[in-house]
Amino acid sequence: MCDQDLWTDMVPGLGALATIHYGNVYEDSTLEGMAQRVLASSPRRFVLVGFSMGGFVARVLTLMAPERVAGVAFVASSARGYSKEETERRKAGYLPGDRPRTAGKISTARGLHPDRETDPALLDRLRSMQRRLGRDVRIRQAALIRHDGYADLERIACPSLVVACRQDRLRSFAETERMAQHLPHARFAILEDCGHMAPLERPGELTALLASWIDEAHL
Repeated sequence: MCDQDLWTDMVPGLGALATIHYGNVYEDSTLEGMAQRVLASSPRRFVLVGFSMGGFVARVLTLMAPERVAGVAFVASSARGYSKEETERRKAGYLPGDRPRTAGKISTARGLHPDRETDPALLDRLRSMQRRLGRDVRIRQAALIRHDGYADLERIACPSLVVACRQDRLRSFAETERMAQHLPHARFAILEDCGHMAPLERPGELTALLASWIDEAHL
């Protein structure tokens, strides 16, 4: 439930590296459909950055078209499959972490570092993205079938970056770290003092990590 505004604070830094393209993950009900749609609107060859659910899409896309992905970065993501019970809870309106909806609204606080979960500016940006995307997108994204993909990561041959957030309450540190352990050419980095929403909470640090990785990997 994040739109283009997720990256607003990173645009100056990323835009200095290359042209930025935003993937459309709002109209499809499967990871494969999302990956195909993103691929159809992307340049011939590109560096792919997937945040959270976008990391699941990035994994599928990279395996779908390895000749087009020069490098792939996974930010606050995972390759863990969801159980049937987890999928059903999400369909019913729950978020990762089993925080239920209240008064018709989705709880956003757990996506932030505990010290920022009442930050009015961050909460407003999160809720504004949710309102813009709307109920239908939330239902499609919540109901995605996510199979375990750690073994699939071993087939990704391009340079990769895995970024874990130390205080992430929606993706366990172990889940994200495990991604780096399965990727053949991975760099693993940690954002300290950061909850799940790294592009909002630590945009400067995340931009610097991406820039240094792109430079070191000669992308």
